[in-house]
Amino acid sequence: MTTLTGKTALVTGSVQGIGLAIAEALAEAGARIAVHGIADEAQIAEVCAGLQAKGAPEARFFEGDLRDPDQIDALMAAVSEWGGPDILVNNAGIQHTAPLAEMPRETWDAILSVNLSAAFHTMQAALPGMADRGFGRVINIASVHGLVASKDKAPYVAAKFGLVGLSRVAALEYAARGSKASGGVTVNCICPGWTETAIIGPQVEARAAQFGGDRDKGIADLLSEKQPSQRTSDPSEIGALALWLCNPVAHNVTGTAIPVDGGWSAQ
Repeated sequence: MTTLTGKTALVTGSVQGIGLAIAEALAEAGARIAVHGIADEAQIAEVCAGLQAKGAPEARFFEGDLRDPDQIDALMAAVSEWGGPDILVNNAGIQHTAPLAEMPRETWDAILSVNLSAAFHTMQAALPGMADRGFGRVINIASVHGLVASKDKAPYVAAKFGLVGLSRVAALEYAARGSKASGGVTVNCICPGWTETAIIGPQVEARAAQFGGDRDKGIADLLSEKQPSQRTSDPSEIGALALWLCNPVAHNVTGTAIPVDGGWSAQ
């Protein structure tokens, strides 16, 4: 079992979905969790208490609008003062589907800011400290859409392809930092396919409407187009993979984009 006692993890977008599942997996391994996301005080308190119940010695909320580089700088400075991050998970993301010709300019800007530029800013702040300590893990939650394209998702696909490329550059720049004994510094992407999260809700609802509102049929129809396994992933499965990547045994796993997509990108 991976032990992360004494480590601090910042997981962006960790108040729900994949981000929360990753935070829970890291908490169970003993990491302190810097929680981030869009939530009210009650939800924040519930998430932090839940992470401590899972095993985190401490869980604290840090705010910051990822569309604003100055707020990201403040976020990273606050987490640094708290003693981290040893582990950075860039999970926060937004999505909007529309044909390229109809995609609002402001939507393009927002999706690129949150899904790509924010990761650049957080990595730029976190990686030097990881290198100095000889241990660090950056896990960027990309998407199957960082490996293959789909219609009506121009900004999302552009951002996720960019995130994979950014991660590979960072992996090369930091590959020799640290050692096998210290665990090294690695940068990887996880690329989920259809996963049971809120971000796919609008697409599921639109497809379910074609079947009289039957959600199960809507999901099955979506899966039949793309995901050969015909099964969605659960966020906890992404959490388990993220935890494994934090293990010192994964010191030579860097610069990868690991699909969890039921064979989607193998086609």
